[in-house]
Amino acid sequence: MSEGTEESGRGTHWLLYAILAAIVLATLTGGFLPELAAETEILGEMFLNALKMIVVPLVMLSIMVGITNLGDIRSLGPIGGRTVLYYIATTSLAVIVGMVLVNIIAPGEGLSQGERHPSMSYRLGGEELRTVELDGELTKRYDGTYALTLTDQNVTGMISAIEEGGITVADWRLTTPDADYLTTEAGQRLLLIDGMRAQLNLNPAGQGIAVDLPMAASVKDKEGRGIGSAIREVFLGNPRTGKEGMIPENVFKAMAETDILPLIFFALLIGAALSVLGEKGRPAIAVISALNDAVMQLVNWIMYTAPIGIFGLVAARIGEAGGFSGFLPELMAVGKYFFTVLLGLTLHGVVVLPLLLMLFARRNPVPYAGGMSTALLNAFSTASSSATLPISMKGVTEENGVSERSSSFVLPLGATINMDGTALYEAIAAMFIAQVYAISLGLGEQVVIVLTATLAAIGAAGIPEAGLVTMVIVLNAVGLPIEGISLILAVDWLLDRFRTTVNVWGDSIGAGVIDAYEVRDAGKTAQSG
Repeated sequence: MSEGTEESGRGTHWLLYAILAAIVLATLTGGFLPELAAETEILGEMFLNALKMIVVPLVMLSIMVGITNLGDIRSLGPIGGRTVLYYIATTSLAVIVGMVLVNIIAPGEGLSQGERHPSMSYRLGGEELRTVELDGELTKRYDGTYALTLTDQNVTGMISAIEEGGITVADWRLTTPDADYLTTEAGQRLLLIDGMRAQLNLNPAGQGIAVDLPMAASVKDKEGRGIGSAIREVFLGNPRTGKEGMIPENVFKAMAETDILPLIFFALLIGAALSVLGEKGRPAIAVISALNDAVMQLVNWIMYTAPIGIFGLVAARIGEAGGFSGFLPELMAVGKYFFTVLLGLTLHGVVVLPLLLMLFARRNPVPYAGGMSTALLNAFSTASSSATLPISMKGVTEENGVSERSSSFVLPLGATINMDGTALYEAIAAMFIAQVYAISLGLGEQVVIVLTATLAAIGAAGIPEAGLVTMVIVLNAVGLPIEGISLILAVDWLLDRFRTTVNVWGDSIGAGVIDAYEVRDAGKTAQSG
């Protein structure tokens, strides 16, 4: 081992230990001092922005370097086909693992989707009439995930507390679809119906109540989504949101908005064009290669700030969730579901993916994981595959010896469309919601979930809130109630970190597998030559 390599190894170990210490300290700070922890968000945002700052140049430069290193652009066919096949196969395996577990554990059985009492009388009291005293008992105890509706007055409110004096809601809202609310600068809350100001007048007593899971506001505008519309957005973008598709109208707009998929497509074309130019293109290729090296040096510098940035990200997120006292009760309410997803992610990440690396790349997954440890911790802390991409490329090439030619193609594409962890989570969540609502899904419907979760996870690339979009698509495919998503949103932010880590781990395994085949092909070509 050279002196430079030894120094690099020592630096990597120091950074790894510092990141681990930062995560532990951040968890304790966010759990016990949530208000203080919330103020550390600026540290995390600065670190995250620094990583995002170099994602666009890194993706474009690395892909162009990788394509020009291929030599004959006809070589792009085998590596492209293998990469896409790998992503489809591993995503499908992840979904199957999730479906087997959720059927065995059945985390949704025994939970309630709500109840209705059309003849139960009630009286309103307290501040702004937000406390409801019932002339009867509810069959179960509900938390802040559920909403109480006064069916005779067409108003609903999220439950904030259930005490001996009655049920208290956060506020009252009309259930009318065209009702909206506006908060003025003075803090006054105005009711609007069809754009016109209205007034909410409540009767102090009435009859008829219901406890339901409300549809989360974040999924209302995605209700009509399907695989077709998601795939259309991948290729052509979304005119309503201005999001660019894989074939962009304006590549500079895609750069400004960090739309990775259109940048990959454009960089592939530029790299292919430079390859066929021959001698004329060599000066440009040399410049691009030097710029790519410079960006990787920036990655090294930014990583020195990783422990501080990761502390800010983790501490602030736990603090925003209310610390241990605010988050743990929500976690306990859906603990069986949380455990099922975590077990599925663990099986896929610790068993399935390493087996693929051993079988197809003939590599030991333990040292390979060691080389990716910094990237995996960063993925957990940032919950972003794209933000982790610079560190993933560094870990794959420098620590695990994967060729830059393979990593520069496989990893950027994987950070965009490879969602093993997300697809597994979608499948378990869909079955969990079906179990909560006591909806029996046969083998046919479960096969539809497997296919839909696989295609939707790949097809949702580059779409804002891709996890919610794919969830809505899967639920719509088998006719499950979308409002069930409200059950899992409270713990989704934490599960998002685990599934992003599995996504990044799957990308890195893919780079190792694809590179092994590329090396074998190169060896066969050399022998035949």
